[in-house]
Amino acid sequence: MAENMKSTTKATLYDAFAASGKALASGKRLELLDLLAQGERTVDALAKAAGLNLTTASAHLQTLKQAGFVATRREGVRIHYRLAGDDVAQLFALLRKVAEKHQAAVPAARDAYLGQDTTGEVSREELRARTAAGDVVVLDVRPVEEYLAGHIPGAVSIPVDELAGRINELPEQAEIVVYCRGEYCVLAYDAVRLLTDRGRRAIRLNDGMLEWRLSELPVDAAELT
Repeated sequence: MAENMKSTTKATLYDAFAASGKALASGKRLELLDLLAQGERTVDALAKAAGLNLTTASAHLQTLKQAGFVATRREGVRIHYRLAGDDVAQLFALLRKVAEKHQAAVPAARDAYLGQDTTGEVSREELRARTAAGDVVVLDVRPVEEYLAGHIPGAVSIPVDELAGRINELPEQAEIVVYCRGEYCVLAYDAVRLLTDRGRRAIRLNDGMLEWRLSELPVDAAELT
Protein backbone atom coordinates (compact mmCIF):
# COMPACT_ATOMS: atom_id res chain seq x y z
CA MET A 1 0.00 0.00 0.00
CA ALA A 2 2.82 2.38 0.89
CA GLU A 3 4.53 1.79 -2.45
CA ASN A 4 1.27 2.44 -4.30
CA MET A 5 0.83 5.68 -2.38
CA LYS A 6 4.37 6.81 -3.28
CA SER A 7 3.76 5.96 -6.91
CA THR A 8 0.57 8.00 -6.92
CA THR A 9 2.10 11.03 -5.22
CA LYS A 10 5.13 10.86 -7.52
CA ALA A 11 2.82 10.85 -10.55
CA THR A 12 0.98 13.85 -9.12
CA LEU A 13 4.27 15.70 -8.65
CA TYR A 14 5.44 15.03 -12.19
CA ASP A 15 2.04 15.97 -13.59
CA ALA A 16 2.44 19.28 -11.78
CA PHE A 17 5.83 19.75 -13.45
CA ALA A 18 4.28 18.85 -16.80
CA ALA A 19 1.63 21.55 -16.40
CA SER A 20 4.38 24.14 -16.69
CA GLY A 21 5.68 22.48 -19.84
CA LYS A 22 2.21 22.47 -21.35
CA ALA A 23 1.87 26.20 -20.72
CA LEU A 24 5.03 26.77 -22.77
CA ALA A 25 3.90 24.53 -25.63
CA SER A 26 2.81 27.41 -27.86
CA GLY A 27 4.92 29.70 -30.01
CA LYS A 28 2.59 32.61 -29.34
CA ARG A 29 2.77 32.13 -25.59
CA LEU A 30 6.56 32.17 -25.82
CA GLU A 31 6.33 35.36 -27.87
CA LEU A 32 4.18 36.91 -25.13
CA LEU A 33 6.81 35.97 -22.55
CA ASP A 34 9.45 37.57 -24.78
CA LEU A 35 7.45 40.80 -24.84
CA LEU A 36 6.81 40.73 -21.10
CA ALA A 37 10.52 40.26 -20.47
CA GLN A 38 10.86 43.86 -21.70
CA GLY A 39 8.39 45.21 -19.14
CA GLU A 40 4.80 45.28 -17.97
CA ARG A 41 2.07 45.65 -20.62
CA THR A 42 -1.69 45.72 -20.96
CA VAL A 43 -3.59 42.99 -22.76
CA ASP A 44 -4.31 45.41 -25.62
CA ALA A 45 -0.64 46.28 -26.05
CA LEU A 46 0.42 42.64 -25.93
CA ALA A 47 -2.21 41.62 -28.46
CA LYS A 48 -1.08 44.34 -30.88
CA ALA A 49 2.63 43.57 -30.48
CA ALA A 50 2.09 39.82 -30.95
CA GLY A 51 -0.35 40.16 -33.86
CA LEU A 52 -3.23 38.56 -31.97
CA ASN A 53 -6.85 39.49 -31.42
CA LEU A 54 -7.83 40.34 -27.85
CA THR A 55 -9.69 37.11 -27.22
CA THR A 56 -6.79 34.92 -28.28
CA ALA A 57 -4.23 37.03 -26.43
CA SER A 58 -6.32 36.90 -23.25
CA ALA A 59 -6.67 33.12 -23.50
CA HIS A 60 -2.91 32.65 -23.88
CA LEU A 61 -2.22 35.01 -20.97
CA GLN A 62 -4.68 33.14 -18.76
CA THR A 63 -2.85 29.89 -19.52
CA LEU A 64 0.45 31.52 -18.56
CA LYS A 65 -1.11 32.95 -15.40
CA GLN A 66 -2.54 29.59 -14.34
CA ALA A 67 0.93 28.09 -14.73
CA GLY A 68 2.34 30.85 -12.52
CA PHE A 69 4.52 32.40 -15.22
CA VAL A 70 2.82 35.82 -15.24
CA ALA A 71 1.19 38.06 -12.65
CA THR A 72 -1.36 40.85 -13.04
CA ARG A 73 -2.50 44.11 -11.56
CA ARG A 74 -5.64 46.08 -12.29
CA GLU A 75 -5.71 49.80 -13.04
CA GLY A 76 -9.32 50.85 -13.56
CA VAL A 77 -10.68 48.67 -16.33
CA ARG A 78 -7.21 47.79 -17.62
CA ILE A 79 -5.33 44.66 -16.62
CA HIS A 80 -1.54 44.85 -16.73
CA TYR A 81 0.58 41.72 -17.11
CA ARG A 82 4.18 41.17 -16.04
CA LEU A 83 6.50 38.21 -15.63
CA ALA A 84 6.06 36.54 -12.26
CA GLY A 85 9.80 36.73 -11.61
CA ASP A 86 13.29 36.81 -13.08
CA ASP A 87 13.31 33.02 -12.93
CA VAL A 88 10.64 32.99 -15.65
CA ALA A 89 12.86 35.15 -17.87
CA GLN A 90 15.78 32.80 -17.15
CA LEU A 91 13.67 29.78 -18.07
CA PHE A 92 12.58 31.43 -21.32
CA ALA A 93 16.17 32.33 -22.25
CA LEU A 94 17.43 28.84 -21.41
CA LEU A 95 14.64 27.17 -23.38
CA ARG A 96 15.68 29.05 -26.51
CA LYS A 97 19.36 28.16 -26.14
CA VAL A 98 18.63 24.48 -25.44
CA ALA A 99 16.29 24.34 -28.44
CA GLU A 100 18.92 25.91 -30.69
CA LYS A 101 21.55 23.42 -29.54
CA HIS A 102 19.47 20.25 -29.68
CA GLN A 103 16.67 20.82 -32.19
CA ALA A 104 17.85 20.68 -35.78
CA ALA A 105 15.08 22.92 -37.12
CA VAL A 106 15.94 25.91 -34.93
CA PRO A 107 19.17 27.22 -36.56
CA ALA A 108 17.61 27.26 -40.03
CA ALA A 109 14.46 28.94 -38.73
CA ARG A 110 16.60 31.48 -36.86
CA ASP A 111 18.61 32.33 -39.97
CA ALA A 112 15.49 32.60 -42.12
CA TYR A 113 13.98 35.05 -39.63
CA LEU A 114 17.01 37.16 -38.78
CA GLY A 115 18.48 37.16 -42.28
CA GLN A 116 22.09 36.97 -43.37
CA ASP A 117 24.40 38.61 -40.88
CA THR A 118 27.43 40.23 -42.52
CA THR A 119 28.03 42.81 -39.80
CA GLY A 120 30.12 42.73 -36.65
CA GLU A 121 28.94 42.32 -33.09
CA VAL A 122 30.18 43.04 -29.59
CA SER A 123 29.64 41.32 -26.26
CA ARG A 124 28.14 42.95 -23.19
CA GLU A 125 31.59 43.21 -21.63
CA GLU A 126 33.06 44.87 -24.72
CA LEU A 127 30.15 47.29 -24.94
CA ARG A 128 30.54 48.34 -21.31
CA ALA A 129 34.25 48.99 -21.84
CA ARG A 130 33.70 50.96 -25.03
CA THR A 131 30.86 52.95 -23.49
CA ALA A 132 33.07 53.86 -20.54
CA ALA A 133 35.74 55.00 -23.01
CA GLY A 134 33.14 57.12 -24.82
CA ASP A 135 33.94 55.87 -28.31
CA VAL A 136 30.53 54.48 -29.33
CA VAL A 137 26.90 55.55 -29.50
CA VAL A 138 24.53 52.95 -28.04
CA LEU A 139 21.25 52.80 -29.93
CA ASP A 140 18.08 51.16 -28.59
CA VAL A 141 15.72 50.38 -31.49
CA ARG A 142 12.85 48.84 -29.48
CA PRO A 143 9.48 50.59 -29.19
CA VAL A 144 9.59 53.62 -26.88
CA GLU A 145 7.51 51.97 -24.14
CA GLU A 146 10.09 49.20 -23.86
CA TYR A 147 12.92 51.71 -23.68
CA LEU A 148 11.13 53.59 -20.91
CA ALA A 149 10.61 50.37 -18.96
CA GLY A 150 14.36 49.81 -18.89
CA HIS A 151 17.37 50.43 -21.11
CA ILE A 152 21.15 50.30 -21.15
CA PRO A 153 22.48 53.43 -19.39
CA GLY A 154 23.26 56.18 -21.87
CA ALA A 155 21.44 54.53 -24.78
CA VAL A 156 19.66 56.70 -27.34
CA SER A 157 16.10 55.69 -28.25
CA ILE A 158 15.11 55.60 -31.91
CA PRO A 159 12.58 52.84 -32.72
CA VAL A 160 13.57 50.91 -35.82
CA ASP A 161 10.50 52.03 -37.76
CA GLU A 162 11.54 55.68 -37.21
CA LEU A 163 15.24 55.22 -37.87
CA ALA A 164 15.27 56.10 -41.58
CA GLY A 165 13.69 59.49 -40.86
CA ARG A 166 15.79 60.24 -37.78
CA ILE A 167 19.20 58.97 -38.82
CA ASN A 168 20.61 62.53 -38.78
CA GLU A 169 20.12 62.57 -35.00
CA LEU A 170 23.08 60.19 -34.75
CA PRO A 171 26.66 61.53 -34.97
CA GLU A 172 28.06 60.87 -38.43
CA GLN A 173 31.54 59.80 -37.40
CA ALA A 174 30.70 57.65 -34.40
CA GLU A 175 30.40 53.89 -34.44
CA ILE A 176 26.89 52.84 -33.46
CA VAL A 177 26.18 49.76 -31.36
CA VAL A 178 22.58 48.65 -31.82
CA TYR A 179 20.55 46.48 -29.50
CA CYS A 180 16.95 45.37 -29.10
CA ARG A 181 15.03 42.76 -27.05
CA GLY A 182 17.43 39.86 -27.06
CA GLU A 183 19.61 37.49 -29.02
CA TYR A 184 16.82 36.50 -31.40
CA CYS A 185 15.36 39.99 -31.96
CA VAL A 186 15.28 41.03 -35.61
CA LEU A 187 14.99 44.76 -34.90
CA ALA A 188 18.74 45.19 -34.32
CA TYR A 189 19.59 43.28 -37.50
CA ASP A 190 17.24 45.48 -39.53
CA ALA A 191 18.63 48.64 -37.94
CA VAL A 192 22.26 47.72 -38.64
CA ARG A 193 21.44 46.94 -42.28
CA LEU A 194 19.70 50.31 -42.66
CA LEU A 195 22.54 52.22 -41.02
CA THR A 196 25.28 50.54 -43.05
CA ASP A 197 23.30 51.08 -46.25
CA ARG A 198 23.31 54.80 -45.38
CA GLY A 199 27.07 54.80 -44.94
CA ARG A 200 27.16 54.65 -41.12
CA ARG A 201 29.42 52.40 -39.07
CA ALA A 202 27.12 50.12 -37.12
CA ILE A 203 27.39 46.79 -35.28
CA ARG A 204 25.13 44.80 -32.98
CA LEU A 205 25.24 43.85 -29.36
CA ASN A 206 25.39 40.06 -29.65
CA ASP A 207 22.31 39.60 -27.46
CA GLY A 208 19.99 42.24 -26.00
CA MET A 209 17.99 43.67 -23.13
CA LEU A 210 16.79 40.29 -21.85
CA GLU A 211 20.31 38.98 -21.39
CA TRP A 212 21.53 42.35 -20.07
CA ARG A 213 18.92 42.25 -17.29
CA LEU A 214 19.58 38.61 -16.47
CA SER A 215 23.27 39.43 -16.07
CA GLU A 216 22.22 42.01 -13.44
CA LEU A 217 23.96 44.82 -15.29
CA PRO A 218 22.87 48.44 -14.64
CA VAL A 219 19.52 49.43 -16.16
CA ASP A 220 18.05 52.92 -16.46
CA ALA A 221 14.32 53.58 -16.77
CA ALA A 222 11.79 56.28 -17.63
CA GLU A 223 14.15 58.75 -19.25
CA LEU A 224 14.47 59.58 -22.93
CA THR A 225 17.95 60.69 -24.03
